Amino acid sequence: MLTIKEIKSLLVNVKSIDDPIFHQFLEDKRIGVQNLLNKKKKEIDNQKNELKRLEQMLTYEKALYQKGIKLICGVDEVGRGPLAGPVVAAAVILPENTLIAGLNDSKKIPKKKHHTIYQKVMESALAVGIGIVDNDVIDDINIYQASKLAMLEAISKLTTIPQFLLIDAMTLDSDIPQEAIIKGDAKSLSIAAASIVAKVTRDQLMDDYHQKYPAYDFNKNAGYGTKTHLEALKRNGITAIHRKSFEPIKSMLTK
Repeated sequence: MLTIKEIKSLLVNVKSIDDPIFHQFLEDKRIGVQNLLNKKKKEIDNQKNELKRLEQMLTYEKALYQKGIKLICGVDEVGRGPLAGPVVAAAVILPENTLIAGLNDSKKIPKKKHHTIYQKVMESALAVGIGIVDNDVIDDINIYQASKLAMLEAISKLTTIPQFLLIDAMTLDSDIPQEAIIKGDAKSLSIAAASIVAKVTRDQLMDDYHQKYPAYDFNKNAGYGTKTHLEALKRNGITAIHRKSFEPIKSMLTK
């Protein structure tokens, strides 16, 4: 009789509950074996559900593939709401039908998995472009226009010219055919890829700013108006990366 450890090793490569190896141990009454089988079944079910979710997020892309459009670029930005730092956009072209496990709207991905999925995107992508618009420009032209500018910059940095743009909730002044998708980072894998690239890039920038301005906890709040951040503003005033057109900073400057 095989040991539980040996059975565990055999189950590692099982991809379906119809696999003969899985069926081989169904009649084994040992609790340890049944626990292994239940755990494996749950893992297989989770993988099926994840595959289904990812396939659903390729709906927009597949419609374009059917029209012969292969170079599809997802575009998204992060950093509209913070009181400090830039708005960052990413443009990502993935190979046709690419599925990246765990890829989703960056807000739905656990923080501890950000870098892993970011690396998977960077390794898979045909091309990636980054656009960064700083707080001074945001103050000059407003955050909405700055977000558009960052997106256009990201597209311009691509080493491959896309045939079509899938953009999260924006229409851009571009000659490239495009579609704006509301909540696109949760509906399109291309946009989700851009979302995580933009998020990780901006977080790294804010980590760097934390070294320069440690009192504001930029490495933890990414420039958003947390209690600690607001208290630091009251105590120390604004920094060179704060957005002067955003409240409460705008009011602080008029006092």
